[in-house]
Amino acid sequence: MHCDLLELEPRPLWRHFHRLTLTPRPSGHEEAVRALVTGFARDLGLEAFVDRAGNVVVRKPATPGMESRPGVVLQAHLDMVPQQNAGGTHDFVNDPIEAYVDGDRVRARGTTLGADNGIGVAAILAVLESDSIVHGPLEALFTANEEAGMTGALGLEAGTLRGSCLLNLDSEDEGELFIGCAGGLDATFAFSCTTGPAPAGSLGFRVRVRGLRGGHSGMDIHLGRGNANRLLARLLLAGEGPHAMRLASLEGGSLRNAIPREAEALVAVPEEAAEGFRSTLGGLASSLRLELEAADPGLQVEILPAAAPERVMEGGAASRLLKAIDACPNGVSRMSAEMEGLVESSSNLAVVRTGGERAAVECLLRSASEEGMERLEEMFTEVFAGAGAEVSFSGGYPGWRPDPSSRLVGRMRDIYRGMHGREPKLRAVHAGLECGIIGAGYPELEMVSFGPTIRHPHSPDEYVLTPSVGRFWEFLVRVLAGL
Repeated sequence: MHCDLLELEPRPLWRHFHRLTLTPRPSGHEEAVRALVTGFARDLGLEAFVDRAGNVVVRKPATPGMESRPGVVLQAHLDMVPQQNAGGTHDFVNDPIEAYVDGDRVRARGTTLGADNGIGVAAILAVLESDSIVHGPLEALFTANEEAGMTGALGLEAGTLRGSCLLNLDSEDEGELFIGCAGGLDATFAFSCTTGPAPAGSLGFRVRVRGLRGGHSGMDIHLGRGNANRLLARLLLAGEGPHAMRLASLEGGSLRNAIPREAEALVAVPEEAAEGFRSTLGGLASSLRLELEAADPGLQVEILPAAAPERVMEGGAASRLLKAIDACPNGVSRMSAEMEGLVESSSNLAVVRTGGERAAVECLLRSASEEGMERLEEMFTEVFAGAGAEVSFSGGYPGWRPDPSSRLVGRMRDIYRGMHGREPKLRAVHAGLECGIIGAGYPELEMVSFGPTIRHPHSPDEYVLTPSVGRFWEFLVRVLAGL
């Protein structure tokens, strides 16, 4: 079923992509694809080695007459996301991907295709193999484990790369040049929450926030969607003081990089205050729905009778937790000064969990600038340390600040305009890219990310538009000749 790929143009690129589909390479299992790349390069007589982070580096001399041109690093990641349809039996560690041509698209049967980032890898292999493409000194950097933590980029040692500009081939919108991304930082706040018996005669209620759209905490953070954790905290604070509500548990959100869509709390309320509690929360719920009518119209608030909890938080612990959640920065904190409409700094109040006389709040902070990230750290520390929580930050990775005026961006815009008679779109993303990490270790390196059109990556619906691959390839070849 793979032979139809070999008839597509440009044939060298699709031939290498075909070989990649036959080579299992889920994140964390890149041994076979590393061997494929290094063996291929050495067969061509090129310098090739694997570094301590599992990255493969290949060097190719300039074509005659191009020796004085700037050195170019071509970069893509080796691994792919292993996802399949429900009930599938595909073994990503051992089985090949069954790719096929479907009109103007290439898909896989029941699994992810691996066009992310297999098309980029295949393009680099085709460049390394070619004796007709004109280029200056070339390096190929094939990074490891991008999809599961970007550990290859994080482990790239200073001094490995020699080039002055880097072309990242891991973007998914043909005709767009990506020139910036956000860095990220995990923030965790732990509260001690002593518990005691619920007051006698209390009634139990489950308060639920549901029906929100959620979304990616970087790409969708500017859309003003509701955060279930923040909304639930507002509801519970409204019921705590006037109606003597006591908090037993609170659970909300699931992933740091997802805007939380649902949250739920179990509370105890004195029987005589139950009617007022429900009325107060119901009125606030109506106000919240009006606030979110445009951005998140599906908000549902449920106040349901439940078995009274045996234990509740004591000593003001619930108030400290809820007030900190309510005061926690969430959403966009600053827009970019370099690119209109781009978020520079934001935060996502992602996960709240209680249990075992402890409560934990997990957030993801993003910023394209070091100063922006430092300010977010300060803001979160002020809120949560002031509420008595243990504060910790971890898992940080740097951003890539857009520079639309860079020489590389200008030259690539000129080449694209000469090919198509129009300007390419300059873009940046409020999410993490390997360019941010690599650029932190090589601050003088000019970088641009581009690629063909790929849709639904990370899912079995993934496909790549074949006409866009041809245009992407032609652009890459002209850029190499024109730098």
